[in-house]
Amino acid sequence: MTADDGLVRCGWAGTTSDYVAYHDEEWGRPVRGDDLVFERITLEAFQSGLSWLTILRKRDNFRKGFAGFSIPAVAAFGESDVERLLADTGIVRNRAKIEAAVANARAALEVPGGLSALVWRYAEEPGRVPATLADVPASTAGSTALAKELKRHGFRFVGPTTAYALMQAIGLVNDHVADCHVREAVGALRRV
Repeated sequence: MTADDGLVRCGWAGTTSDYVAYHDEEWGRPVRGDDLVFERITLEAFQSGLSWLTILRKRDNFRKGFAGFSIPAVAAFGESDVERLLADTGIVRNRAKIEAAVANARAALEVPGGLSALVWRYAEEPGRVPATLADVPASTAGSTALAKELKRHGFRFVGPTTAYALMQAIGLVNDHVADCHVREAVGALRRV
């Protein structure tokens, strides 16, 4: 899709300035670090059943509500924190997802070697380049394996589709379509 600025982007990115910025500056770029990966897992879990744009526009509120996604801080959340978050109109107020985020932080504390290292073990080798969005899968064998591994460690709301969205978001795969202006830059970052 060619945008008003003349740049070709993945078809989903051209609908709003929020999507354009996220697509051009974040999506598919490697993200490492336990708290940063935990943030992405949490946001992808909250997105389940909703538009990513909803989550993107509430991301700053999520960061405030979830202590900057500090794993130790969120792991220490108690019932009063859950109630506080349920009353926070700046985030998606879903008890099951809030409780899952707290449980996932506690699980992340116990991951040998750290959450980021665990997730990055599932980085996929560059494969077939998607020509269109129709060529991008909703899940893969790798995302299914990652979801199983996370669940084995006690994570919730991390099925294969959510795991694949995480893999796309943090650069474990490069699903920018072939003619997207960001694809080559993301590919180069993955090789670093």
